[in-house]
Amino acid sequence: MSRMIGTVSRGVRAPIIRSGDNLAEIVTSSVLEAAKSEGYEIRNRDIVAMTEAIVARAQGNYASVDDIAADVRAKFGGDTVGVIFPILSRNRFAICLKGIARGAKKIVLMLSYPSDEVGNHLVSLDALDEKGVDPYRDVLDLKKYRELFGYEKHRFTGVDYVEYYESLIRGEGAECEIIFANNPKAILDYTKKVLYCDIHTRHRTAKILKANGGETVYGLDEILSESVNGSGYNRQYGLLGSNKATEEQVKLFPRDCQSLVEDIQDRILKATGKLVEVMVYGDGAFKDPVGKIWELADPVVSPAYTPGLEGTPNELKLKYLADNDFAALSGEELKAAIKKEIEKKNANLVGKMASEGTTPRRLTDLIGSLCDLTSGSGDKGTPIVHIQGYFDNYTTE
Repeated sequence: MSRMIGTVSRGVRAPIIRSGDNLAEIVTSSVLEAAKSEGYEIRNRDIVAMTEAIVARAQGNYASVDDIAADVRAKFGGDTVGVIFPILSRNRFAICLKGIARGAKKIVLMLSYPSDEVGNHLVSLDALDEKGVDPYRDVLDLKKYRELFGYEKHRFTGVDYVEYYESLIRGEGAECEIIFANNPKAILDYTKKVLYCDIHTRHRTAKILKANGGETVYGLDEILSESVNGSGYNRQYGLLGSNKATEEQVKLFPRDCQSLVEDIQDRILKATGKLVEVMVYGDGAFKDPVGKIWELADPVVSPAYTPGLEGTPNELKLKYLADNDFAALSGEELKAAIKKEIEKKNANLVGKMASEGTTPRRLTDLIGSLCDLTSGSGDKGTPIVHIQGYFDNYTTE
């Protein structure tokens, strides 16, 4: 009988990871034990993935609010800082904001509207239409914002992020002024010292600020890009991708983890004779159709992966072949014709009608999204994901 199962994604339970743990050993043994206990075999081109959180935890890649404050003070001189385009998140940004405020005399907080970069809404598009506000042109101060929109709360968290962020800033002893705008240049009317906090649009924001009079301009990826007083750090991403650990500490995005994925690949090869692909994953790259929130608050989906995960899918659309090239066939004849077409497909199907509708995203983004959905972000206790059959197709037996 032909093989009936395609891709399978399994969440693998693991011990609670602490700083200094041998993660390569833990991940390898967890995957091997899971396969043994569930009665399945590890195969070539399986994928073993682990959350960025356990990698950073094992690395001990943490920093304190005081460490953030010290870096901000060193870079901006402890005076007024314009903080622009932060995401609205208690987990992702609030503790960073505490550190930023602790390192400055005054914060001019500029929030994008109607939503932040990842889709958390301050107000609805309908509310903008009703009030005749153009978010691409209009710069609102806090008084005008309240007159127009009142005290809106986030639909999922129940938090008024404007009020919440203001209270965090003032709680650190800094003065606070809040404006709402979507053009980076707007902040330069208030201060020439700017910390831009956007994630995926940060390079464009930096160019605009520097070209229009910004004098001291840094991104969130440049805060804690080096260790401060022995703190954790991330040379490439700084505070981007960080999460709240405690009220006074953040866990940073993992650093230097390419050697980890290669070590795990080598360990599994030695233990089983099978060459698997290995990756570290953070947020999946998908969007919630109801809440309109784009999940990707990390700077990348995967900060490290083995070479076999490079590239994009190269797939034919089976329903296109069935409805067009082989519309006159059915049953075993249709099956044989489609299998033959797959076997002879070109190495690069870009622009071919038979691949229309297949997903042109990077493999690591697709697989990372699958892993994120499999492991979840709560109490499942499965920070490792073992995927089988991802690279199979209709011809695989």
